[in-house]
Amino acid sequence: MSSALATPELVTAPEPKLEQHIETVARKSANQAGAAARYVRSTAWRVAKPSIAIAVLLGIWELAPRLGLVDKVFLPPFSEVVSAFFALAANGQLQEHVTASLTRALTGFFVAVAIAVPLGIAIAWYRPVSDFLNPILELFRNTAALALLPVFVLILGIGEESKIALVIYACTFPILLNTISGVRSVEPLLVKSAVSLGFSPIRLFQKVVLPAAVPTIFTGIRMSAASSILVLIAAEMVGAKAGLGYLITASQLNFQIPNMYAGIVAISLLGLTINGVLVLIERRLSRWRPAT
Repeated sequence: MSSALATPELVTAPEPKLEQHIETVARKSANQAGAAARYVRSTAWRVAKPSIAIAVLLGIWELAPRLGLVDKVFLPPFSEVVSAFFALAANGQLQEHVTASLTRALTGFFVAVAIAVPLGIAIAWYRPVSDFLNPILELFRNTAALALLPVFVLILGIGEESKIALVIYACTFPILLNTISGVRSVEPLLVKSAVSLGFSPIRLFQKVVLPAAVPTIFTGIRMSAASSILVLIAAEMVGAKAGLGYLITASQLNFQIPNMYAGIVAISLLGLTINGVLVLIERRLSRWRPAT
């Protein structure tokens, strides 16, 4: 009798909501893990892709002279160039020449930036300034910088002044033209909106015009950085006692071919470093832009 009245044991089934929650969490974790794996793979491929291309190029450079495809006297294997590069670095010659070239290039480059950016803004913003200066600018910007090297040497001498002046001339026009283009291409609606909000001309430049023009201005600055190295090396090949251009020419004349290629490699590394620094500064100044 007592057993018939006993309460039957209840079997508790798992709650459906709890199961759904567990499945959702597991699905999210799997998705996050998959997304992380895809990000790692894409990042690794993005880094590896240019590295593979450079490795293939250096491999061809190393093997071509060793296999007799080119004369190793005129194109030594890459490993010999690396040895010459470190030998020049160890005896201090490389630092001396890099310092001389870098000082000239940076001096000319910064002077060009200081001249070209304000001038470009004035030309782009004020029509009378543009009408007055445009004929002169059109005349000079179509004159190659290296064609004026003899003129600079005649007027300023064969010392540092003529080389720095040549760098200033070569760097000014890319920055100037891109600054003009950047300021003129600012969205008119942005300018009208800022004016309707009561922005003063200075705040309009500070908050609207310059931020919108920064990417275009930096395109010119990066082009000028490349030009500064290019024309400087050419000037140093003509008349200098130090600098990477002098190192390359002197090594060629003395038939120290690995040293000549070491100087060329140093120029490439210098150009890449300057470009990388400018890209970082550009990203810093244009953080408002969506990442591409």
